[in-house]
Amino acid sequence: MDAEADPAVAGLAVYVVGGAVRDALLGRPAGDRDWVVVGATPEQMAARGFTPVGGDFPVFLHPRTHEEYALARTERKSGRGYHGFVFHAGQAVTLEEDLRRRDLTVNAIAQAPDGTLVDPLGGVADVRARVLRHVGDAFVEDPVRLLRLARFAARFHDFSIAPETLTLCRQLVTSGEVDALVPERVWQEFAKGLMTAHPGRMLAVLAECGALARVAPGLVWDAEVAAGLQEGASPARGLDLAQRYALLCWKSAASLQDHLRVPTACRDLARLLPDVLQRLRRLSDAAVAPAIREAPAGAETAGIRVEDARAAPPAARPSCSHDLAEQQLDVFETCDALRRPERCLALLAAAQCLQPSIALDHWAQALQAVRGIDAGAIARAARGQPEEIRARLRVARLQVLGTLTPESSG
Repeated sequence: MDAEADPAVAGLAVYVVGGAVRDALLGRPAGDRDWVVVGATPEQMAARGFTPVGGDFPVFLHPRTHEEYALARTERKSGRGYHGFVFHAGQAVTLEEDLRRRDLTVNAIAQAPDGTLVDPLGGVADVRARVLRHVGDAFVEDPVRLLRLARFAARFHDFSIAPETLTLCRQLVTSGEVDALVPERVWQEFAKGLMTAHPGRMLAVLAECGALARVAPGLVWDAEVAAGLQEGASPARGLDLAQRYALLCWKSAASLQDHLRVPTACRDLARLLPDVLQRLRRLSDAAVAPAIREAPAGAETAGIRVEDARAAPPAARPSCSHDLAEQQLDVFETCDALRRPERCLALLAAAQCLQPSIALDHWAQALQAVRGIDAGAIARAARGQPEEIRARLRVARLQVLGTLTPESSG
């Protein structure tokens, strides 16, 4: 609803602030709008039907749109970390004072209902110049601002970071303020940054200012990890958060999961991906059959380019030999593929970002074939003997994998 015609805010000084204004200037689709209200009291907001939802400061939900309306406020540092602030929201707080407490100039632009921009800090110029710049020296009082800067750098990858802003980021590290960040907040920003088109830039910014080792101890960030993560962020791949996180930390210490307190789905893929990669590489070392290595006549007509046939690792086209079938089955068992096929395929899709030769279609076909074995019939034939059932199931699975030909591997 147009704020000028909205009876819930009629007579109030309301402004859209932050990301919605910034994104409109960039010509990007606007997400949720956040509003600031100047000169009002909590009692006046409640009388108009707004629902209070704020904790430390007055925030209200609009009675119809459910958008957030916050009373203009100032903040003062009172302790260590990002919780160490005292907020003041009074009728005398001006819009400009509210904007000055924000993190970056591009997020400190307000827009009145008639479209007029209020920009006391040069945010519009920085949007046009594609620069991420801190609002003021108070930037160093809140370590979350460093995380948000890194995440915005990933989201707006064509923006530079003002050198003086990076200097303040390093100061947050050297002062120890960054150590006050709790794992839940670090993960919150990591999760958002990982789902951008250029997630590696978030990690690069944190590494550049010395914060990465402090907020994610044990994380290995090198060129190989960065390349795999960027490949995983390709829109064509459509990888979810758990897959991207696994690509981020496949070289890292297992203790990283505990420190960041990541969700179970992310933790599972991060734990399994290194083992899956190791088994796929062993498969790659053994799977190219001598006949393929020699690129025999007829390879082209079978749909296999000669140069690909010579170079293709077995993870791309597993051979039908018994040993290779054993290794394929080992991959499936490592990720509990028979019970959780979707997770197995998600792991293989992530692994393909690091080993491009993996033929996902083949692996999906192989998994479907193995899962299609009639376990009930085998159990009946084994007269219900557990050891015999397990042995016969394994033989049946290996036989199925052994029948898959290179041509059918995708």
